[in-house]
Order: sequence, then structure tokens, then C-alpha cells
Amino acid sequence: MFSLDGRVALVTGAGQGVGAAISRALARQGARVAVNDLFEDRARSVVAEIEQQGGVAQVAMGDVTCQADVEQLVQPVLRSWGGVDVLVNNAGIPADGMLLERFADSDPEDWPTMIDLNLYGVLRVTHALISGMIEREYGRVVCIVSDAGRVGERNQAVYAAAKAGAAGFSRALAKEVGAYGITCNCLALGSIASPERPPDAQRLAKQLKHYPTGRLGQPADVASTVVWLASGEASWVTGQTIPVNGGYSTS
Repeated sequence: MFSLDGRVALVTGAGQGVGAAISRALARQGARVAVNDLFEDRARSVVAEIEQQGGVAQVAMGDVTCQADVEQLVQPVLRSWGGVDVLVNNAGIPADGMLLERFADSDPEDWPTMIDLNLYGVLRVTHALISGMIEREYGRVVCIVSDAGRVGERNQAVYAAAKAGAAGFSRALAKEVGAYGITCNCLALGSIASPERPPDAQRLAKQLKHYPTGRLGQPADVASTVVWLASGEASWVTGQTIPVNGGYSTS
């Protein structure tokens, strides 16, 4: 089950964390994977891991907030492998991390950066690849969003707005392209453990009170769900925002 043999995948923001785990999982199922990231060393490290495990991957450098970068990052993938069957829009956390603050205290000049990355970035990369999927009459588009956008989260209002926009876009696109064998879905994540930015003990204890599973999510928890959505077994699942959140919110 869940074989991706012969498929080509592009994962944005894949140099570490959730994106890296998704890339490795797709490769293990047989997909050729284009690993996108802002930082070349991180992308190359993930490609090397995949190749060491017998998979096939290549670097797709570029900033999803820049239209010219998006056009340049997809072209080598299309030349090498002919098309992209699976797009995972994962890029979404700024390089310097998330700033948590009340909306009333936020600076309007900071809003475009968050919206550009989390909403327009999704639109740009999807737009660059969706026509090819329509032509081939096959495609899987998976957007990694957040429970902040699905049910709301204090001190993350602008981020929530952008993620909710990405989810709305996915639902609308699903209706446009479903007749061409293309599905579009979102995963709404709860808190995922990050070795790069571990929470302090006090904050972690506070977070865990909200999780019936008693733990934060792991990148592998997300990756396995992406593999399912990318596979033929999920061909009748589209236009959905699926919580992957350890029971944080069941609404």
C-alpha cells in the first residue's frame, strides 16, 4: 500500500524538521523527491540522506516568496523528471522563527512577510505546477497549515489568517481540478517538536496539558499522513483540512 513508485514530488521548506521528514518518507515509498529550501546546505543534507537510503532526490533551491525564484526552482525538476505529481506546500515558518504577540501590539509592516510566506508562497508554487498536473490528469497537492488557522490561536492572528487562507484556497482548487484526477488537501498541525527550537521545561509542561496523547507531535507523524494523501489509496479524499494534532482540538 501507499506506493509512490514512478511519482515525482516537490516539498517546499524541506531542509529540516517536518519538510525533511516528509521528503524522506516520500522517497522511501518510491517517489523521486525535489527538496526545496532557502539554505542550500540544509537541502543538500536531506538529499544526501535520501540517497544514502537508496532513494532519488535533487535540490530545488529558491524562496517561495519570490516569483522569479519559484519559476527557477521548478524548471530543473521539470527538465530532469518531466513533471511533478505530488506537491507538498510545507514552507511557512520564517527563518528567524515565529513571533508570538497580541494582534493589537503587532506592526502592520510585519504582516506582509507572514502572509507572503504562508499564503502567496502556496499560490505561487501551486500555480507553477498545476497546469502540468491538469495536462497529465494526475496530481496531489498537500498544504501544511495549522490549527491556528483552523480553530484560531491567541497571539498568532496574522499567521492564523494566512494559514486559513491557504486552507480556503485548497478547498476551492479541489473543486476546480478534481475532474482531472487531482486532489488538494491540507493538514492542520498542532505543536510539533523541533530539535532546532526546543521549548523550555515550563512551556513544554504547559503545552502538554492540552494534548490527550501526552506528547507533542513528531515530524514523522506528519510525514506518514502526507504519504497517505499522496498515494492512490487517498484518491477520493479532496478539499479536506485534516487535523494532525494529538487531540489538541476536536472541533
